[in-house]
Amino acid sequence: MDLPDFGIPKKLVSRMSMAEQHDYLRAKLTRRGALRAGVVTAAVAGVGLGAGAASPAYAAPVPVTSGERRGVDGALTAPFGRHLQFGADPKTQMRVSWQVPFAVRKPYVRIGSSPWALSRKIEAEVRHLSTPVLNGGKIAAAEQFYLHAGLDGLRPGQTYYYGVGHDGFDPADHRNLGTLGTFTTAPARPENFTFTAFGDQGVSYHALGNDAVLLAQNPAFHLHAGDICYADPSGSGTAGDSYDARTWDQFLAQTETVAKTVPWMVTTGNHDMEAWYSPQGYGGQNARWSLPGNGPDPVNQPGVYSFTHGNVGVIALDANDVSYEIPANFGISGGKQTAWLDRRLGELRHDKDVDFIVVFFHHCAFSTTSSHASEGGVRDVWVPLFEKHQVDLVINGHNHVYERTDAIKANKVGRTVPIGERTDPTKDGIVYVTAGAAGRSLYSFPVPDSYEGHVADRDSVDTYRWVKGGTKATETVEWSRVRYTNYSFLAVEVEAGRHPKLTVSALAETGQRVDHFEIQRGR
Repeated sequence: MDLPDFGIPKKLVSRMSMAEQHDYLRAKLTRRGALRAGVVTAAVAGVGLGAGAASPAYAAPVPVTSGERRGVDGALTAPFGRHLQFGADPKTQMRVSWQVPFAVRKPYVRIGSSPWALSRKIEAEVRHLSTPVLNGGKIAAAEQFYLHAGLDGLRPGQTYYYGVGHDGFDPADHRNLGTLGTFTTAPARPENFTFTAFGDQGVSYHALGNDAVLLAQNPAFHLHAGDICYADPSGSGTAGDSYDARTWDQFLAQTETVAKTVPWMVTTGNHDMEAWYSPQGYGGQNARWSLPGNGPDPVNQPGVYSFTHGNVGVIALDANDVSYEIPANFGISGGKQTAWLDRRLGELRHDKDVDFIVVFFHHCAFSTTSSHASEGGVRDVWVPLFEKHQVDLVINGHNHVYERTDAIKANKVGRTVPIGERTDPTKDGIVYVTAGAAGRSLYSFPVPDSYEGHVADRDSVDTYRWVKGGTKATETVEWSRVRYTNYSFLAVEVEAGRHPKLTVSALAETGQRVDHFEIQRGR
């Protein structure tokens, strides 16, 4: 059956890549004036966006200059949805992003060492997303204005106060001091810190609950492994999906309590492919986030980048590129992402200041849930590189549960890692964690849960993995060590010094610990 109005025929969608779907829609819609394409260029005065982080081009967002105005008094237009992101160098670079409901004049950020000394003023860049009504109303209309400022030349290990504003709304005004936020740059030398991680959040009371417990960990940064807000509920990456861009407004407002203080480092899940914005479906992500631009293609794959905080090197990947299960963006990098991954892992492993390498992305390399289980594309293409460079921890989402493996080497158990035990990636293999229970509806396992205080070990689990062609291959595995079917997230305590160590814990929405283990190299 054909989709109504401007939709693509269902049979045709199944044979089209995301880029082909975008071209199809754009060809039809531009003739009717329903979809416009534009290029937004960097316009940050007095401060750069950092090496490799220039503002990309967006296919579909409409450019709006900072001087444009649409008849609403700036004093009545309050900023919301503040979220921070590191630049490529977290010691000296921070990106501040936020949203306004209408176009405003001369948006900016003020920063300083105290709430009463916001002396530095930096102009912001405007990125405007215009979403038309499509598919007979299945895609809702929205006008969204995202603002971004790049802060460079910061001092390592320094806490800064900041406020966002525009003509008519000055965050330094005593009436607006309650809108201020803070952030802290990475230290000049490695020291102890905590970071958190999860995927598959969406908008819900459970998402709010997780955020509250997460903030209590005082993390230096947070890793979001994709499927960020679920504006596209289907996750198939097809232009015929229903879609409501206004869900992003709800999500960013929900997350602001944490993300205005904790850098929110996201990557791309299957629900984040939004075909109406760009050929790869990532135009919306480019408009809403200012992520490090040091990946192989920051315009077409903004969720691929790396950064180093203290003694931990972090790599974000776009698993849509290698997914057999959901192939809308399969192969979009032409192998460039994997080549970059190999090179970047080698660089980090030979960096004398980096003790640990953490990789995060959406689709699970190893999981046993009844819904998505394991992504064979990740196993085929990336797991050999993780083992080659002795990655210390891999974090995924996609499956809406918590699951943790034993140490895995060559797709088999290299060492059993019970709750509370320690593992060494140089000898045992790699532990893979699925932390996809951030707030979206939960999945299930084919066997009972087994977690701290409720251990029910199984010798094996009958499950499956996705293989080329989008089919399932059954398998019986022995590596599923911890399973917890409830809302949760990951907290990782990093110790520096002569005996560096990672203490990895899974915390439930209630604050209860449901798993913990340690990673120490060369023990």
